Amino acid sequence: MGNETKRPATYEDLVALPENMVGQIIDGELIAQPRPASPHAVAHSVLGGLLVSRFQVGQRAPGGWWITNEPELHFGQDVLVPDIAGWRRERMPVMRRVPFFTLAPDWVCEVLSPSTRNLDRNRKREIYAREGVGYVWLVDPASRTLEVFARWEGDWVLRGQYSGTACVRAEPFEELELDLEALWPPELEAP
Repeated sequence: MGNETKRPATYEDLVALPENMVGQIIDGELIAQPRPASPHAVAHSVLGGLLVSRFQVGQRAPGGWWITNEPELHFGQDVLVPDIAGWRRERMPVMRRVPFFTLAPDWVCEVLSPSTRNLDRNRKREIYAREGVGYVWLVDPASRTLEVFARWEGDWVLRGQYSGTACVRAEPFEELELDLEALWPPELEAP
């Protein structure tokens, strides 16, 4: 007794989660969390909308990207779900009808929540670096910050840290002047 071993999580464990949960498998561990609160959802939705309209479907957009919300990424035994991800069309010319992606994105964005902050900042970024993701953005609605990281020689290098109401041009989407204030909803009342 007391020598029990925990079995590695399987994809079936992910599928069995209730609909109100977001699941990932990292290092064989099933990590399940409830859907995020409204500040997270607002930052995620606004940023995704701006990027899609500017880099994927906008009439005056430079184009060249596929931007998706919450894609399921399969990297060996790890299954990750970033908040937003983007692939350059030169690497993925066609968006195929697939349940998940095995090609690493060129860019991912994680919108931090109190329950995901450590996972997103640490283990998930390590996996993204290992898999060759070029850029990671960490958006924190609580502190109203955007951190931009670029992968260089296998490690993450901080390329910019912005806060509050700054207007920024951040890699790899420098063509867009991003008004950070749009990501932060006015103070919300508690229910």
